[in-house]
Amino acid sequence: MVSTAATPSPSKVSLGVRLGYAVGSFCTANFSTIPGLLLLFYMTNVLAVPAAFAGVVLFLPKAWDLVANTLVGRWSDRTVSRWGPRRPWLLAGACVLPVSFALMFAGPPLTGVPAALYVGVTFLAAATGYALYEVPYKAMPAEMTTHYHERTSLLQWRMVLIAVGIAMSGILAPMIAGETADGYRTMGVAFGVILLVAMLGSFFGTARAPFTGPQRSEGTLREQLAAARTSKQFLWLLGLSSAQTLGAGVMLAGAPYFASYALGDTSATTTLFAALVGPMLVTMPLWVWLARKLDKRGAMILSGTLFTVGALLILATPALGELYAHLCVMIVGIGYAGLQLLQFSMLADVIAYDGAVSGERRGGIFTGLWTAVENAVAALGATAYGWVLSVGGFVSSDPEHPVTQPDSAGVAVVIGVTVVPALITFAGVLMTFKYSLTADRLATVATGGTASAAAVSGSDGQHGGQHGGQHGGRSEPGEALRAED
Repeated sequence: MVSTAATPSPSKVSLGVRLGYAVGSFCTANFSTIPGLLLLFYMTNVLAVPAAFAGVVLFLPKAWDLVANTLVGRWSDRTVSRWGPRRPWLLAGACVLPVSFALMFAGPPLTGVPAALYVGVTFLAAATGYALYEVPYKAMPAEMTTHYHERTSLLQWRMVLIAVGIAMSGILAPMIAGETADGYRTMGVAFGVILLVAMLGSFFGTARAPFTGPQRSEGTLREQLAAARTSKQFLWLLGLSSAQTLGAGVMLAGAPYFASYALGDTSATTTLFAALVGPMLVTMPLWVWLARKLDKRGAMILSGTLFTVGALLILATPALGELYAHLCVMIVGIGYAGLQLLQFSMLADVIAYDGAVSGERRGGIFTGLWTAVENAVAALGATAYGWVLSVGGFVSSDPEHPVTQPDSAGVAVVIGVTVVPALITFAGVLMTFKYSLTADRLATVATGGTASAAAVSGSDGQHGGQHGGQHGGRSEPGEALRAED
């Protein structure tokens, strides 16, 4: 069991703990991917829900995330238990999410607006379970090690399993679901079981994880939210990550439409996803190396640029064919791999830095805000793509009553997965230039006894966690962070 007392700050995290933590990524990957990939298509093409209304229904439950994620973050920051502050919440999420996820796709025989309302309610319950799990889960890496580059290495394992999870979601889920209500019901139950196993696996797998974070969490919720809002580095990171998430969300929602209407092959959704996640399985060591050579900000700029260029190249698919489209998606996948790894490594840096200068444990507040915005933005991707389809005159249908789409709908399908996500992601690239929490800055941030450079960067493996957890506070939480920014 994990004690709530800080342990000496290791610069390395054991392989067993890395894998135990990483297995939880199946929850992150499956819940993030399947609703984004299939829920809009399920509603418009199986349940006969109008595209614009379906997009709104999928977005509305995310408004609840702004409340739920913030509360869960606060609660996990203040939790004291023999399991540590975060792990009890992993278990709570495992009790809620798998069941509600299965119910999303296993509803009564409804169509149109009643079907949309049922999906919306069950999606709300699933989002609540996801908040209980994901918010504390994302706060854990910042509390396992104080070393700047070790956080990237630790998260490398998480990203590899996320790639496997995305592959399962993007390849197996569409194959199981097909285009029938029974297929979607079977898929929901199957992946509900996978979610349960993954979430319990991470709970038990992190039982021996080191805890190097600050020991106290003081102040009101309003004060802690204010501290997060005054962290310029957190806000810039949240902004650039939101742009990346929105761009990926739009492309994700459009994938089955692109396969069906641009490539004329519904099964191409599977191969497109293989092209997307394949690079994630093999390029993670490359991105870890690039993060050391270019620093994380430079590597992030490179990854966002690759994503943008790959998306724009897909525009030529009608002229160059299906193989060309898959090659372009592989370029997108290389960039996406870097984006996924680096944004969470940078988030861990921001949390660790805040703990060092404030002396308080409030990583849950940061990850609560992060996850709430991330979920809302991801859902907005499906909403935005639904609006693009609506503008293009896309006609909803069900399997028994197929329709012929107008030419304008075909144009909207392609524009929605190319130009729209490319422009959004490029905006994220521009925002990355404003993020300045680099390795050098972290190593030289010590001022007036707030925290040693060793405590922030992890260069002193014996004392970094103790300084960050027990001796890192100023008289005013967050004062050094605001001054430094």
